Amino acid sequence: MAPLISEKDLPDYRGKVVLLTGGNSGIGYATIQILARHGAKVHMATRNESRAKEAIQKITSEGIGAGSIEWLQLDLSDPRSAARAVQTFLMKEQRLDLLINNAAVGAGPFKLTSDGLLDIMVTNHISHVILTKGLLPLLKQTAAEPRSDVRIIALSSASHTFVDPDSFATRESLNKNYGNSLKGALNTYGYSKLACMLYFKALQKRFDADGTRITCVTVHPGAIRTPGGESVFADTPVVGLLFAKVIMPMMFGNWKDGALPVLYAAAGPKEKFKDAAYVTPKGVEAPSKAAVNARLSEEVYETTERVVKELNL
Repeated sequence: MAPLISEKDLPDYRGKVVLLTGGNSGIGYATIQILARHGAKVHMATRNESRAKEAIQKITSEGIGAGSIEWLQLDLSDPRSAARAVQTFLMKEQRLDLLINNAAVGAGPFKLTSDGLLDIMVTNHISHVILTKGLLPLLKQTAAEPRSDVRIIALSSASHTFVDPDSFATRESLNKNYGNSLKGALNTYGYSKLACMLYFKALQKRFDADGTRITCVTVHPGAIRTPGGESVFADTPVVGLLFAKVIMPMMFGNWKDGALPVLYAAAGPKEKFKDAAYVTPKGVEAPSKAAVNARLSEEVYETTERVVKELNL
């Protein structure tokens, strides 16, 4: 299967600012590397400074041309860290052209945080919403400029198809945990990714209604061998460990393979990405029925907004 986009197809990103969550390894690492090579100023938003700086040094040593990479402290397991990261970023930058919500966790066992929220939902969805909401004024300011092309990309997963919830209308619905088995962990991960997809569908609806020229895209990068993916399976005795150490290296793609659908969402024709389109390695595809359910989308949006407000950040 031919890739959706190649590096040579990407536009010149000189003068453009990108923020990507995660990125010291995996798909985010490859995405940052390619965007920087095309001139972008990229903020790698991660928790661990030493790992981030080690990754930045490695990328830089391999050549990034006119681009640059900076570390931004962000611990997505803590909503307050997301709020602080917004303030730090806003003190540094006058524009934001591309926000890529890339980071995620998937390995259980999952537990409630001190805020009474399921930890995987905080990391994969709620903290990303806090980050996005805080950066919206700058994103909108950049989008108002002539010839701008501002996009918000949220990494999702095919595992969102594993679940079919009835409702997201309550705070408790965000805490749904399918258990600590391998299947349960994958379902809980997929549930968090479905919430993310539904939220950005509702956000795009609001952008379209008020004429905001920002494009939201959700992306399933494909079956990619990443440290995070390996950890989900490696934590499961025998079968999971065998899958992580033997099957994944043979059957799963590399980091760059996973970055290409993200880059297509970042630089592909905007007219293809209506209603927070779902991009896979094959192109724009239909997600699950739950992911396009208008009622669920509004419920996720309203419930998440209410939870964020209750956190009083």
